[in-house]
Parts: sequence; C-alpha cells; structure tokens
Amino acid sequence: MDITTIAIALVVGLGIGFAIAKLLEKGQASKTIAAAKKESAAILKDARAEGENIKKEKIYQAKEKFLELKAEHEKVILSKDKKITEAEKRTRDKESQVSSELARNKKLNEELEKQLEEIASKREFFERKQGELEKLHNSQVQQLEVISGLSAEEAKGQLLESLKETAKTDAMAYLQTTLEETKMTAQQEAKKIIVNTIQRIGTEEAIENCVSVFNLESDDVKGRIIGREGRNIRALEAATGVEIIVDDTPEAIILSCFDSVRREVARLSLHKLVTDGRIHPARIEEIVRKTEKQIEQEIVEVGKRTVIDLGIHGLHPELIRTVGRMKYRSSYGQNLLQHSREVAKLCGVMAAELGLNPKLAKRAGLLHDIGKVPNTETELETPHAILGMQWAEKYGEKPDVCNAIGAHHDEIEMKSLIAPVVQVCDAISGARPGARRQVLDSYIQRLKDLEEIAFGFGGVQKAYAIQAGRELRVIVESEKVSDEKAAQLSFEISQKIQTDMTYPGQVKVTVIRETRSVNVAK
Repeated sequence: MDITTIAIALVVGLGIGFAIAKLLEKGQASKTIAAAKKESAAILKDARAEGENIKKEKIYQAKEKFLELKAEHEKVILSKDKKITEAEKRTRDKESQVSSELARNKKLNEELEKQLEEIASKREFFERKQGELEKLHNSQVQQLEVISGLSAEEAKGQLLESLKETAKTDAMAYLQTTLEETKMTAQQEAKKIIVNTIQRIGTEEAIENCVSVFNLESDDVKGRIIGREGRNIRALEAATGVEIIVDDTPEAIILSCFDSVRREVARLSLHKLVTDGRIHPARIEEIVRKTEKQIEQEIVEVGKRTVIDLGIHGLHPELIRTVGRMKYRSSYGQNLLQHSREVAKLCGVMAAELGLNPKLAKRAGLLHDIGKVPNTETELETPHAILGMQWAEKYGEKPDVCNAIGAHHDEIEMKSLIAPVVQVCDAISGARPGARRQVLDSYIQRLKDLEEIAFGFGGVQKAYAIQAGRELRVIVESEKVSDEKAAQLSFEISQKIQTDMTYPGQVKVTVIRETRSVNVAK
C-alpha cells in the first residue's frame, strides 16, 4: 500500500477518534464508533483499490519505457550493422580493384618487356645496316676519288665554291631588283608623307613689320607727347630706342624700329602715359622701366603657353624664356615663334608617320632656332644652330635633341633620325609661299651692323638705328664725352660706316650728349 494512502487513513482515523470522543462526551459514543468503523473500513478499501491502480499504472509505464529503450537499442545496433556491412563491401571492392590493377600491371610489364626485346633486336639490325652503308659509302667515295682524281675534301671545297658563286649571283640579282623597286617607291612615299604632314598643319603666314601705329583719341594729345621744346619725345626715344614720328596723320602716331621688343615697350609705355596724363621725362623713364619688366614677364608667359600648347614637359626655365623671346624676333620676315611652333608640329606629325618618337621630335623642332635670340653681343658671332645646341646641352636636353638643333643647317654631322626630320620640317615651314622675305633679313642685319659700329667707340651708352636705317642716333655718357668730342665722334662714326658698310642712299649720324643735375629737397 502507498505511504500517501496510509497517511490519509491515519488522518481520517484520528479525525474519527476525535469525533468519537466528542460523541461519547455527548452520550452517543456507541453509534459514532460503529459508524466510524464502517467508514474507516470503506476508506481502507478505497485506499487499497487506489493503491492497486497506481501500482498497475507504474508497472505499465515501466514496461513502456523498457520497450522504448529496447527499440532504440535495436535501432542503434541495426545502424552499426549496416555501417559494418558497407565497410566490408567497400573493402571487398577495393580488394577486387587492387587485384585487377595488379593483373593489368602484370600484363603491361609483360608487353613492355616484349617491346624492349623487339627494340633491341631492331637496334641490332639497324646498327648492322648502318655499318654496311658506311662500308658501301666509303667504297663509293674511294671509287669517285679514283675516277675524278680528287679527294673528298677537295670535291667538297669545289662544291662549296660553286654554291657560293651561285648564291652570290642570285643575291646580287635580288638586291638589284629590290633597290630598283625601292627607288621607284621611295620618292613617292616621301612625297606622300610630306604632303600629309603639311595638310595636317595649318599655320597662318606671319610677316613682321618695322612700324607700329599708336592710335589717339584726339590730336590734342600729340602736343603733350612732344612736350616743351620736344623734351618728352626726345626722352621717350632715348629711353626706348624707337623713333616716334608725329606727323599730320589724324589721331595716330607712328613708332618705327626694327626691334619688335623695343617697339612694343614704346607702344605700351606711350599707352600708359597717355592714359595717366602725366607726361614728363622723369615719368617717362619710370614707365619705360616698368614696361620693360612687364614685357619680360610676358615673354615668360608666352614661353609657358607655347610649351603647354605643344605638350612639351620638363623644359628648363631659361629655355622657356628663350622661346618666349622668339615672339619678338623675325627670321626672313617670318615670326620666329610662329615658325618654331609650325616646325614643332610638322616634326611631331612626320615623326609619327616614320615610327619615331613624336614628343622628342616636337621638342627639337621648337628649340631648333633658339640660337637666333642671343643674350649678348659676343654670341652674335656664333652660328645660331651651334649656339642653340650649346644652350640645349647646357640646360640638360637629350643628345638627340641637341644634335638635331646643331645639325639642321649641316654645321655638324647628323647622329640621329630626328635631325633630318627637323631639317626637312624647317625647310617646309620656310618654303611656304609668303612665309619669308629675304630682303627683310638683310635689312635687319644692316641695322644691327650700324648699331655695332657705334658701340665700337668709347663713351657710347646707347645706339639706335632709326628711319629704316637712314639715321643712327648715338647717346653718349656726358662724363666721358665732351661737346667737342661729340662732334668728332659723329664724324668718326660716319666715316667708319662709309668705309665698312654697303647701303642705299645716305646715313645720318646724330650724337646726343645730355647733362643732368639732380638734387633732393629735404
């Protein structure tokens, strides 16, 4: 019987006892006892029945649990048996596979041994045949030597000589045919490349003049530019080296000078003076100095823009400045910068057509005439091609570029393929109709010669050839040249010009001596 049932029975018994005691106290003890016994017997019976039911249920649950565990155990055993069976099957398969491989290898080894035996027998056969052939060849060679009276080496030599002669004849015929075909097509191909190059480059024809026209708002400004007794115009001419012609032309002043840099300085200075309104000698000199600095800056900017437009990188700053100065220089009437830009573009296109380096060719084309803008008088004596090559070497240009610059007029030997390209493109640019004027170059040279003669005398500070070379104005230092010496210097210069130069008409020599006294009021 379950402990819970017993406890319940005890509790019920105690309750009944307490109840019987109470009944006894009231006089009903007998009846209560009988009822209690009956009730306790019923409770015990129910407790026993309930205990039996609980016992049966627990036994049933235990059986179910046992059956469940037994089923799981059987399942595990079956799984292990299945795996063992599969492993055994794989083992049997591998054993059968190994057996078949061993059998096949054994068969292959047998076939290989058989083939090796066949090869050995064939080798013996071939060696025997080769020996027989060598004997037969030697006997035939001996017979030929006997018949021809020559040894084998002598016969071989004669055969080689005959083959050489035949090959030489064939090669010469082929070479002659190739050369004739090349001559027929080379000129045509060269013309085609040059024409294509010229067609792809379009550059305007730039002709430099020696005269600039400065426009005025009214003719009243002319008097202020001339100044009292002409002092303003004399100061401007002395500071710039440009002849200023004030005539009856309405609202215009003519600036005459072969040097375009001086002419531009004079034009800009005159524009600033007229705009500002203060025109006097001291102001003129100040404005001219500022304008010269401005022109120098503009020269550098022009050089930078040029190399950027052409896609040239890494050029030395001094070479960039030289390229900018070419804007104010003419060669045979053709603007030197426009000519150099055109040559650079032509070189780039032609180098690309010929399979050369177009960037290197552009570089050489742009720099080929830098020697035409020398910095000092002594550099004028050096040919411009050699001077340009020296500058390029000095500022770190590549040997091919330096050689192309120096060889474009055949002063030195050409050592690279870029050199003839630059020479041809230079000729193409200068040969265009209207590109150059031969007279202008000789005219500019005559003006330079006039100024150089003046600088050859002591005490000369500045010298300007004006009026298209018909007048030479010489400014001397007042401390070194007296008034009497100025007249003598004018005569000596005129005699030197008359003796050393050839020129049309006559040349007027004007020597200017100026004394200045400057004091400062404090």
